[in-house]
This record gives sequence, structure tokens and C-alpha cells, in this order.
Amino acid sequence: MYHRVGCHLCEQMTASLRLLQSELAFEFELVDIDKDEQLRKRYDVDVPVVALGGEVVCYHFFEEEMVRQAIENG
Repeated sequence: MYHRVGCHLCEQMTASLRLLQSELAFEFELVDIDKDEQLRKRYDVDVPVVALGGEVVCYHFFEEEMVRQAIENG
């Protein structure tokens, strides 16, 4: 998940992913966009962003069904 420190939407999405993680077996990584200029330019106003295999699954708000489908379809 692409995020930035101090982003309340990012914190909410992280919590939602952790809840779903307790139900489905998957790993996710938190990537701070402010530590990479290219990522900051790409996702600056869109964080948080959940991406899987280079494809954006959802951004700004957690969309559980879309995330579930992405995980299940690998």
C-alpha cells in the first residue's frame, strides 16, 4: 500500500487491510511515497493506494470487495 506519514486516510486503510488480513492469508507492504520522488509525483494526491501486481485496486478509501477480488484472483 502506498501511503505517507500523517495521512489519516492511510491509517484507516492500513487498519482495514489488517482486518482483512486476519481473514484472508496475504501479505502487504507499506511504501512511503515521500521517500521516493517518482512515487511522490505519481501518487501525491491519491494516497492511500492499494496496488497488486502494478495495478491500482483502490485509492483514497478502502473498497473491500475490490481488494478481496484482487487477492483471490492473484
